[in-house]
Amino acid sequence: MKADPPSLPVWDVIGQLANHFTSLDSDRGMTPEQQWTLQVLKLSEEVGESAQAVVGAWGTNPRKGQSHTWRDVQEEVADTAITSLVTLHRMLGDEAPAFLADVLAQKSAKFLHQSSRIEEV
Repeated sequence: MKADPPSLPVWDVIGQLANHFTSLDSDRGMTPEQQWTLQVLKLSEEVGESAQAVVGAWGTNPRKGQSHTWRDVQEEVADTAITSLVTLHRMLGDEAPAFLADVLAQKSAKFLHQSSRIEEV
């Protein structure tokens, strides 16, 4: 099942998700630092699910065999990316897109020639 792309820009949707989860955690009396800590742990969980899907796609677990497809892996990686962006937004708020763009520029400079780097995310 292929979903239609969101009608809002990606960072708007990410911000809405971040605000929703922040509101839920705030209602539970959690400090921002506690929320960020748990959100990073959630990110680690998503990375683990991506790894589990790879194991399933290769069929290397003798108890489960080939339990996942590469499409499953792609979905888990996308879920990891979404969770990562939500985490960043929860920590930085509306500054998250510019922060990510700055870090991307710094990291990509190590691998890409100046003329081929992405100017804006």
